[in-house]
Amino acid sequence: MPTGTPPDKIKPTSLDDYLEVMSKAVFQSGMSWKVVEAKWEGTREAFDNFDVNKVAAYDEKDLDDLSKDTRVIRNYRKLAAIVSNAQQMIALEGEYGSFQKYLRSQEDFDATLNMIRKDFKFMGPTGIYYFLWVVGEEVPPHTEFEAAYRK
Repeated sequence: MPTGTPPDKIKPTSLDDYLEVMSKAVFQSGMSWKVVEAKWEGTREAFDNFDVNKVAAYDEKDLDDLSKDTRVIRNYRKLAAIVSNAQQMIALEGEYGSFQKYLRSQEDFDATLNMIRKDFKFMGPTGIYYFLWVVGEEVPPHTEFEAAYRK
């Protein structure tokens, strides 16, 4: 997360909300937050407003088109990760009954972090912390997180 003001929290009402927040974390991995923010409205449009079912159905042609779309950060691996993550969210919601139940299925932050790293692509510790914070899940204080996970 950028230093200073923490990002706003949301109350997710659908998988689409979770996918949008996770996708922002994917794009922010190794990138300037300002670049991602500046492109976000176009990214949202390019990804069908993060409609999880539409994104999960994207195929190679859709990914090729996105990789040429100047509205988005054109990193093919990240674009493909977002499609894979949408598919995984749908599967996990089916398995757990809701995506929130999946997120709350572990005993502590470390276990949740490891589970998300295993289940989703391009999600490292900082992205997972950001994702969980924004969607209103329990996270340790930022200073504790930084001490434990930042090298």
